[in-house]
Amino acid sequence: MAIKVLVVDDSSFFRRRMSEIINADPRLTVVGNATNGKEACELVKVLQPDVITMDIEMPVMDGITAVREIMKIAPTPILMFSSLTQAGAKATLDALDAGALDFLPKKFEDIARNRDEAVDLLQKRVAELAGKRFYLRRNNGASSAIKPVSTPSVRATVAMMPNVATTMNTRISTGATSTSRAVTGAVITPKIPLRFRASGKKYQLVAIGTSTGGPVALQQILTQLPANFPSPILLVQHMPMSFTPAFAVRLNNLCRIEVKEAQDGDILRAGVAYLAPGGQQMMVDGRAPNARLRIIDSGERMNYKPCVDVTFGSAAKVFNDRVLSIVLTGMGADGRDGARMLKANGSTVWAQDEESCVVYGMPQAVAKAGISSHDLPLDRIAECILIELGLS
Repeated sequence: MAIKVLVVDDSSFFRRRMSEIINADPRLTVVGNATNGKEACELVKVLQPDVITMDIEMPVMDGITAVREIMKIAPTPILMFSSLTQAGAKATLDALDAGALDFLPKKFEDIARNRDEAVDLLQKRVAELAGKRFYLRRNNGASSAIKPVSTPSVRATVAMMPNVATTMNTRISTGATSTSRAVTGAVITPKIPLRFRASGKKYQLVAIGTSTGGPVALQQILTQLPANFPSPILLVQHMPMSFTPAFAVRLNNLCRIEVKEAQDGDILRAGVAYLAPGGQQMMVDGRAPNARLRIIDSGERMNYKPCVDVTFGSAAKVFNDRVLSIVLTGMGADGRDGARMLKANGSTVWAQDEESCVVYGMPQAVAKAGISSHDLPLDRIAECILIELGLS
């Protein structure tokens, strides 16, 4: 059965172009079009799409308001289309806060190097997000898509869509207690104590890499860290150049630690999180513990700008076994090679677990390669960081 897509945009030209691209993929089919957010909310209830593509600026009801309303009435994966401007960055981050799962630039030339590559990326992104309807309904409290599930011991299999299952794989060497989900007509997610024991290692750096779903995940983790956090933090989020300044400011306003967009020559300081600038690479240089950051231009051949592998790999060379690294939700496998270098040098690697990811790509690559020592749910990662660093 084809994935049902609702296209929402006030431009008839963009709606037509999007519909042509989506319908060209045999996995996808456009079931409806809406010219504003209000129409979208009405059509969601009738058409029950698997994915929605949404513009931000529209008459009658804008995209951000529409996202909030849809998350109330029928939580559905939403892909936002945004302009790569400062105002567009803020609006897109607001849309992600409201519940949208991902975003893409509205201009094809900003998505990829050529049109064919951009079309392929767009189609893949829509198809990938379709599987997250259960994820959204679970986290927004909607019960219509939930079936009774019993989860024994550490492994739990959760029915997400017809003929599709996802396995929550919590590989904690000390014997983790899984989050039991015996559900009858509603979602119950009790916060069972996680049996996590600190390794006893000493750290001089925390490094986190992420992509799709990362802005919300990073916000959830970083807002739980205390102002006296004992080490610097490196953040690598796949994001356009015009978005990272606004994202750094947003995080800084929400967190007790300091968050800033990294600049060339920054000396790493405890309690400060450095966000890699979009369109460039962030590398660690010098000697621990007095290391500096180098911000360099990306070559044309680099797929990710910034790239988790680049940052993780440089951190491995400077800090050796003193890095706590975490790979969060994201499409693709960026971070796997850098995490392998970190592990080879004796550092610690964790991955976000499948159930709590928007896209289980990057963490899966790390877990499948046997690199991560723990696969953790998003809502427990900050807690485990504090335990590992002796703060809890």
